[in-house]
Amino acid sequence: MAFNNDEEKSDDYLFKIVLIGDSAVGKSNLLARYARDEFYPNSKSTIGVEFQTQKMDIDGKEVKAQIWDTAGQERFRAVTSAYYRGAVGALLVYDVSRRQTFDSIHRWLNELQTHSDMNVVTILVGNKSDLKDAREVSTAEGKALAEEKGLFFMETSALDSSNVVAAFQTVVKEIYNILSRKVLISQEFNKHDVPLIGNGETVVLQGEGDQDSLAGQKKGCCSS
Repeated sequence: MAFNNDEEKSDDYLFKIVLIGDSAVGKSNLLARYARDEFYPNSKSTIGVEFQTQKMDIDGKEVKAQIWDTAGQERFRAVTSAYYRGAVGALLVYDVSRRQTFDSIHRWLNELQTHSDMNVVTILVGNKSDLKDAREVSTAEGKALAEEKGLFFMETSALDSSNVVAAFQTVVKEIYNILSRKVLISQEFNKHDVPLIGNGETVVLQGEGDQDSLAGQKKGCCSS
């Protein structure tokens, strides 16, 4: 993805975020609802990978989230695994009306950890919360798993828009907050050796523990 000069001047940060989870849990509709406020009741499984870019303003900084929709079907996993590389955020989605998609969470977490370049800010998303009568996974179960794995948690409905924007914004804001915190720490303790952020480079800011390590990407480092 190319940016013109005016766009490059206005962009402060660019974060790559991936949508993962089993096929037909509603990943594409979550992205469609967030990016375009649209919903496709008869949408087909995504083939390969596509992405949308959304802008947010945080603390006066323009933050771009480049959100990748990775196909959940098993036969495409080998194709999409390369797209985990460089991701600093992830929405791990399951369908609250299909327990088997919830049971797959551990496998998706393992795949994310295997293929990503760094620890990734991740939110566990129980989608299709509007299907109250068909629910197979309770909210309490989702929360418990998220707490066990150290993930954010939210239930959403792409159909009625519930919590969709909040889920994406939670990930983007946490990435920004961690990056900002690590930059300040680096500046305070290593003023003469501060990592340079810019020129299209990825900067890995090591935290006190692995959970706090992530890459901050500025001015189009993930663009293609």
